[in-house]
Amino acid sequence: MKVVIIGGVAGGATAAARIRRLSEQAEIVVFERSGFISYANCGLPYYIGGTIEDENELTLQTPESFWERFRVKMHVHHEVTAIHPESKTVTVKNLENGKVFTESYDKLLLSPGAKPIKPGFDGIDSDKIFTLRTVEDTLKIKKYTDEQNPKSAVVVGGGFIGIEAAENLRELGIDVTLVEAAEQLMAPFDSDMASFIHAEVRRNGISLMLSHFVEGFEDTDCGIDVKLKDAPTLHADMVVMAIGVTPETTLAKDAGLETGIKNSIVVNDKMETSVADIYAVGDAVQIKNFVTDTDTLVSLAGPANKQGRIAADNICGGDSHYTGGQGSSVIKIFDMTAATTGINEKTAKSMGIAADKVILSPMSHAGYYPGGKLMTMKVLFEKDSYRILGAQIVGFEGVDKRIDVLATAIRAGMKAYELTGLDLAYAPPYSSAKDPVNMAGYMIENIKNGVVKQWYYEEDETLPRDGSVTLLDTRTPMEYSMGHAKGFINIPVDELRERISELDKSKPVYIMCQSGLRSYIASRILMGNGFDAYNFAGGFRFYDAVRNDKALNKKSTPCGMDN
Repeated sequence: MKVVIIGGVAGGATAAARIRRLSEQAEIVVFERSGFISYANCGLPYYIGGTIEDENELTLQTPESFWERFRVKMHVHHEVTAIHPESKTVTVKNLENGKVFTESYDKLLLSPGAKPIKPGFDGIDSDKIFTLRTVEDTLKIKKYTDEQNPKSAVVVGGGFIGIEAAENLRELGIDVTLVEAAEQLMAPFDSDMASFIHAEVRRNGISLMLSHFVEGFEDTDCGIDVKLKDAPTLHADMVVMAIGVTPETTLAKDAGLETGIKNSIVVNDKMETSVADIYAVGDAVQIKNFVTDTDTLVSLAGPANKQGRIAADNICGGDSHYTGGQGSSVIKIFDMTAATTGINEKTAKSMGIAADKVILSPMSHAGYYPGGKLMTMKVLFEKDSYRILGAQIVGFEGVDKRIDVLATAIRAGMKAYELTGLDLAYAPPYSSAKDPVNMAGYMIENIKNGVVKQWYYEEDETLPRDGSVTLLDTRTPMEYSMGHAKGFINIPVDELRERISELDKSKPVYIMCQSGLRSYIASRILMGNGFDAYNFAGGFRFYDAVRNDKALNKKSTPCGMDN
């Protein structure tokens, strides 16, 4: 059996190694357009910023090492220009000498990946504008920053690559402005959780321009102008375009393969395309969302590796199936970590899924052990069924551990209230006896059993301030004096029983504290005394972060840049 693989990196290289492990007799040939067949795509920004110092560390395997270990013929700088399913051949061009030849196959695997979106703006071809997708892109940016010593940069796009590029350019001492067309960074997060990401980006000196649209570029004698819609032009020494990627599927379309979202390649759960003996994996394929069972695109290394393994199994006569992706991801943002899995609240609403949520601010480990850091967790679940839909966490320690537990719970089909039963490792330096994941479960269990009722940030603007409801802040007077929500009176939770006569039992009571714990206790006191009480999801810390972020976003202007 002869297997030809188009594209290396995560999906293609993984499949090649797996096929060899399953079959010593298979002939395996890989064609890769770039000069690198297996590299750490996610590590590329950190080479620019100097965290990764040796560029050789970016390369996981070379053609030589692949041949030595797996006897796989890896051809870099070779571009497949056409697929001929009827003859089971591909046309290949050697990019180093221009030679064109035909290669036959018994099985063909496509792993072409995705390419950066590069709109047809005026000036887009400037040599001061960069994308960041391949090792070559990275080396080009690194060479520019080393040789030209830029003082300022504009990064266009606030997703994973945009934020990582902005952070690493900032680590070089460059003044960075991050421009994003949407109202928030990091689309997988809801806007309330993105507030914490925005704060960390701003805290580290990056100018954040949300809801701003780039319209074009123009080279100048001393840099490049970035033209914005309805805003002053920005001037910088360089630009990084990171507005997303699109599946690289020209070959597949030309060969008659069925395509789907954004012209991605349609595959079944065995990674088979619509044409016999042709498989496809990675960023170029359309997959099922594990939570919603709808078609989606996921450009992440983890799913690509899994798909490469599954395709290899099936190419070798196995029966492996890909059950879908849930978008589990994590990102470092300076000192902060932000992570997500499953769907977010805005997606649930757009799909008509009746969802509820809990928001909590636990410590990363036991409070009495030094060095604990607060994290903010949002866990989304379906009403009535209590199926876990997704989770988002931002914090400084322990975020990755908790998101992985929640991702596993989703995959296992656990009910949200069953998080209470997870037996998670505990020692004071690492966690609390009641782990944050357990705590989320306890909160959801309380909702299920009617022990607590919640109200949310998005209800604040419509909450009556005319005296028809009671607005109660249960923090200490000192905390209250340092900032509180409009219209809220202050009765500390420890004084509530003695002062309960100050409240009108005929009015609903909306309660808030710093994190949600004291207000929960207050709600139990009030409900136990016949009041209709509602606890604020997230606490004043969460409320204040979201409110301040919205205010800053309304008046956001670039700083540290020439206008």
